[in-house]
Amino acid sequence: MSDYPTILIAIQPKYADLIFEGLKKVELRRVKPKRIGDGSIVLLYVSSPIKSIAGGFRVKNIVEEPINKLWKKVYNLAGISRKDFEKYYCGNSKGVGIFIENTWKYSKPFSLVELRKNLNNFIPPQSFRYATQEETSYIGV
Repeated sequence: MSDYPTILIAIQPKYADLIFEGLKKVELRRVKPKRIGDGSIVLLYVSSPIKSIAGGFRVKNIVEEPINKLWKKVYNLAGISRKDFEKYYCGNSKGVGIFIENTWKYSKPFSLVELRKNLNNFIPPQSFRYATQEETSYIGV
C-alpha cells in the first residue's frame, strides 16, 4: 500500500487506450506532482469526448530528467513520436516519466455526468490533481 494520495490525471483517449492495451508503459508529464512515489495509485480521467474515469495504474517508479536523457529512457515505452515528444516539452528543460505497472480498466467507466451527480463538486483534473477521500471511496480504490 502506498503512503501517497491517489492522483487523478487527465489523459487523451488515444494515450489511455495505449496504456490499457499495455503498449504505453510510461506516462509523460511536464511537472512532477509533489506527493507521488513508487506504489502510488493513479486514476485516468480520459478527456473529451470520453469524459470518464476509465481505470488506473500503480506507479512503478518516477524519473525526472533533462529532456534528451528522458527521451533515451522512454522512446520505446511512451507511445509517442520524437516530434510529438519535443513539441510536448517545448520550453521545458526537464521532463517527468511515470513508469506504469498493474494497469486496470473499469468494465463500466465513471462518467463525468455520474461523478458530478454522486460526488459534491467533482472537478475533472486539468493536468493532475489529488483525489479526495470521497472520490476514492466512491470509485473503490
